[in-house]
Amino acid sequence: MKRILFSLLVISSSLIGQAQKITTRFEQSGGKESPNYFEIIDWWKKLDARSPIVQLQTMGMTDAGYPLHLVLISSDKDFNIASLKKKNKRIILVNNGIHPGEPDGVDASMLLARDIVTNQYKLPSNVVLALIPIYNIGGCLNRSPYYRVDQDGPEERGFRGNSQNLDLNRDFIKCDSKDARAFTEIYHLLDPDVFLDNHVSNGADYQHIMTLLTTQHNKLGGVMGDYLEKEFEPALYTSMSNKGYAMVPYVNSFGDTPENGWPEYWDSPRYSSGYAVLWNTFSFVPETHMLKPYFQRVLATFSLMQSFIEFTTKNSEQIKKLRDQTKQSVKTMTNFPISWSLDKSQFKEVTYKGFEAEKKPSEVSGFPRLFYDRNKPFEKKVKIYNYYAVKNSIAKPKAYIIPQGWWKVIELLKLNKVQMTQLQKDTSINVEVYKIEDYKTMPRQYEMHHLNYEVKLNTTQQSFKFKKGDWFIPLNQEANRFLIETLEPQAEDSYFTWNFFDAILGQKEGYSAYAFEDVAADYLKENPALKTKLQQRVAADTAFAKSGRTQLNFVFENSPWMEPDYLRYPVYRVL
Repeated sequence: MKRILFSLLVISSSLIGQAQKITTRFEQSGGKESPNYFEIIDWWKKLDARSPIVQLQTMGMTDAGYPLHLVLISSDKDFNIASLKKKNKRIILVNNGIHPGEPDGVDASMLLARDIVTNQYKLPSNVVLALIPIYNIGGCLNRSPYYRVDQDGPEERGFRGNSQNLDLNRDFIKCDSKDARAFTEIYHLLDPDVFLDNHVSNGADYQHIMTLLTTQHNKLGGVMGDYLEKEFEPALYTSMSNKGYAMVPYVNSFGDTPENGWPEYWDSPRYSSGYAVLWNTFSFVPETHMLKPYFQRVLATFSLMQSFIEFTTKNSEQIKKLRDQTKQSVKTMTNFPISWSLDKSQFKEVTYKGFEAEKKPSEVSGFPRLFYDRNKPFEKKVKIYNYYAVKNSIAKPKAYIIPQGWWKVIELLKLNKVQMTQLQKDTSINVEVYKIEDYKTMPRQYEMHHLNYEVKLNTTQQSFKFKKGDWFIPLNQEANRFLIETLEPQAEDSYFTWNFFDAILGQKEGYSAYAFEDVAADYLKENPALKTKLQQRVAADTAFAKSGRTQLNFVFENSPWMEPDYLRYPVYRVL
């Protein structure tokens, strides 16, 4: 790191003999600039051509009309993933530029790769480094000096949204973008042991350059969650401290008093680290501080990636052992958590280095405004509430069955390498059936959706006739956790939450009241139990008693003419 700092302070010396050296736009600009998309890919192509341990691969297409790229750095020049797995290599996947206005990882990855290639940093033989040079290509192409107004550099920055104006860090489950689909293919190709998604934070002002969002250890659960909390994460803090960085957990406090502590960020499966947890990967989101100069942020990211490499190589066998154990455990687990609540009775304490928050008159409005006085730094122990308790859990079925008409969901399951087969003939199967009794929907769109939440279900068991070609999905596989969290409608980021099944929420068949009146009257005569039920409802509900149309509709809803698919959730549980 000292060599890089020197090159930033004395640029001329870093460029001596440039023909023999590999430099970056970041260094050439004295740490003020980050390359554009075409410069990024061209730089990696040249590094690939120069070094036999680097391979730049072209992957799936993105919304921007350009393919996603994947860089593999392998010390033994082997780039075949199956072969690398057989050789017992640990794979670290680094994602850069999901928000292109936060390009710290883009430049830090170049510096790290360059140092590996030029033998200034040795990549351990048991670690393969996989890098996505720039994920959000559309946002990277859309550059401006005016994006991320609060951020100190670089001079031009990309845009947060992709070519569909989607925030890709909300797209890992729903996959509305081609970008997310290309990422999913990369993810399952690699099955990474460790995953990093480099970001820049927003929020309060403080002294720390680097903060770290670690996936929530209770949610990761089991032996991996225990290891993450007690071994992996503490080792990273020690390593960064030894490198001169007093790191702190991601400051999940957007008020003016983070010194009072904060809850650990909840990374649900819509986010990159939350998605990775579903596949039993140790996942992290480094977040540099937006108000620190760009060169400081890049160098901190550079150092943290080294810390990940150093921990992974030292603990390679333990990481593999815990992942293998968890993958097997997921296959046989009988209950899976789907919702959590913060446990404020438990916490850990960390040293937080902040600035005093004060008020002064706004020069815009004249009203009091918040500011942090950098002339008044402080250091204080703060509480991080990093324990979550299971709120609701789901008993695993033997299998799910999804009718083939719901092909959008089937495509996403295939994309995620879920094992499933199609029924070879029409078959009646005893299943558990959900009916949506109640739910709420967000009134405003969120990433092209109106999320459903607070779902209430009615559950029955019945024999259901499925058609040849419907999909049978056994829950004896590594994808079990992914399946539970996407197919159970009450789960936070289920496909029902993201509106993939909203068609069942609209009634398709109806009736003309004047014509159905006679049919309903005859039906009540033939079904005295329903007539009694109607009379009881009239006696108990004044508004119901005053509405003839409502009473008529009550008869329709409790008759064989009511369509069975209305509100019936089209994912069936085989018990």
